[in-house]
Amino acid sequence: MKFFKLKKILSIMLFFACFIMTGQNEKPNIIIVYVDDLGYGDLGCYGATEVSTPNVDKLATHGVRFTDAHSSAATCTPSRYSLLTGRYAFRKNASVLPGDAPLLIDTKTPTLPGMLQENGYKTAVVGKWHLGLGNGNVDWNGKVSPGPLEIGFDYSYLIPSTGDRVPSVLLENHYVLNLDPEDPIKINYKKKIGDDPTGIENPELLRYPSDEFHGKTIVNGVSRIGYMSGGNSARFKDETVPYQMLNQARKFIDNNMEQPFFLYFSFHDIHVPRLPDNRFIGSTKMGVRGDAIVQMDYITGELVNHLEKRGISKNTIIVFTSDNGPVLNDGYTDQSVELLGTHQPGGPYRGNKYSAYEAGTRVPTIVYWPGKIASTESDALLTQTDLYASFAQLIGHELNEKEAPDSYGMWDSFSGKSKKGREFLLEESVTLSIRHGNFKYIHPTKKKASWIKDQKNIESGISLKPQLYDLSKDPEERNNIVEKNEKLVKKMQAEIERIKNNPMSRKVN
Repeated sequence: MKFFKLKKILSIMLFFACFIMTGQNEKPNIIIVYVDDLGYGDLGCYGATEVSTPNVDKLATHGVRFTDAHSSAATCTPSRYSLLTGRYAFRKNASVLPGDAPLLIDTKTPTLPGMLQENGYKTAVVGKWHLGLGNGNVDWNGKVSPGPLEIGFDYSYLIPSTGDRVPSVLLENHYVLNLDPEDPIKINYKKKIGDDPTGIENPELLRYPSDEFHGKTIVNGVSRIGYMSGGNSARFKDETVPYQMLNQARKFIDNNMEQPFFLYFSFHDIHVPRLPDNRFIGSTKMGVRGDAIVQMDYITGELVNHLEKRGISKNTIIVFTSDNGPVLNDGYTDQSVELLGTHQPGGPYRGNKYSAYEAGTRVPTIVYWPGKIASTESDALLTQTDLYASFAQLIGHELNEKEAPDSYGMWDSFSGKSKKGREFLLEESVTLSIRHGNFKYIHPTKKKASWIKDQKNIESGISLKPQLYDLSKDPEERNNIVEKNEKLVKKMQAEIERIKNNPMSRKVN
């Protein structure tokens, strides 16, 4: 009799143990793989033939591949701001930040990692940051704060701004890694400090030339934006950074498998300077830009493999996407233009990074959740700004009225259950553009932005006159049909004005 009682007690205990474990794992892990400057046409699954990307293609084959999904802006800082806050970046006057800029996201602003943290998630950012750090006078030799840990992340391992800006170091949580206190870091973006050679003064030391803007302190054979002295033991080597980021991501996953986690894995590839590891050199005929794409694909595959080895891939959502459209020569003469061949980084679309044209924000977007999301292709009109509200929707978090005001709950669309996208979708560049179905309206502006054409050889897409295009017939945006569609133009212009004038712009879509 005692044996049966003991057996019953053990069965009850096992039931509750299973219940508790199920409760811990009922919320999926979430990973956003955020590639830098990857264009719509830069992957095999989006039509590329000159570069092989089997690992990302596998995600597309077994997930949802979107053909009309967008970064919120045509440059990286605004896109990252909108992704993490669910707010349009123009509300903060966000633009590409210098390397010593203060933290762009106010510590009181609700964020995606903060929302997930409140709902039981462990959160981490690993990779490129470029959203500012500190309060405007950073001491790189001490505690660097506020930063990611003050806006909802439990752990951070960062390139502080971008790889082409000093300081060329890695920052773990609040502190620079491997810093020798006897060799303190000094940074100046206005005048030269110290005795380090620069690209302008010592071009013979460069691995490849740069423009004058990128021609300041040389680190690892490449000149950067801004002047740096000291911190020699802390300076990163570009070729090893992707592996370091992968290792830290693996450690975070291993340390947080018992509860749901959120990982914002933010690649530096394929941003300049492009210095892929030797094992990838020659992987394509396109030079270092193509080789960096192959490196990015490898690292992505290794991250997915780690999830599978740990047995948690089926409870992990991966969103793979890019912060903006492609760019070739972005300050360095690395033969990305000369060796392009037949490759089309923006696919069939006009424009590039920085541009108001479609390739500025239409980027590869894949959502992968094995066993939970069916393999499909979707032409739903979506934006990264909606990821905040969509994940809140998925885990049952009700947004308050001040939280993620520009983000719509679109989880059914992101998961492929619905092909319905946004009625209107805002695109930010030098000006504001808006999509409505297949129509694209570019707001006229008096802003010049001549540097986009003069320095980058990119069409800005801006004009003193309004522009309207039917992308179903004219994906290259060559035929302006404003004059024949006055009513539609007024409707789209009115929607832009509504969004601009209403800081709480979320409404039923």
